[in-house]
Amino acid sequence: MRSYRNNRRPKFRSNGDRNSIRNIEGQTLTPNTNFQRKTHRVNHHNASRLIEKYNNLAREALSSGDKILSESYFQHSDHFLRILNDREKHHSSLSSEKAKISEDKSKELKDENLEDKKIATS
Repeated sequence: MRSYRNNRRPKFRSNGDRNSIRNIEGQTLTPNTNFQRKTHRVNHHNASRLIEKYNNLAREALSSGDKILSESYFQHSDHFLRILNDREKHHSSLSSEKAKISEDKSKELKDENLEDKKIATS
């Protein structure tokens, strides 16, 4: 006859921190003002790698005869291609704005130096 004494579920073990519930109850919880929720569905992977991944999956699906799945993968690839193009466009516009600002500052400094020289010579 089998003994069913050892078939009970194991009891919850708190890893030696038996007073954790009591300690939490005594503390006041304050909201974290530095907390920033990440936007849903933001992909932090490299867009160029994802383009390559979905293109490869689309080719594989097409070679196996699944045209619908391959079209879906091509659409995913196209989506990440648009994201990559938008990032590059945004990056180039930021760099051109920075260059323009630095040119304006250098012109202002040159103009100030010329005025200082004119005042010093007169």
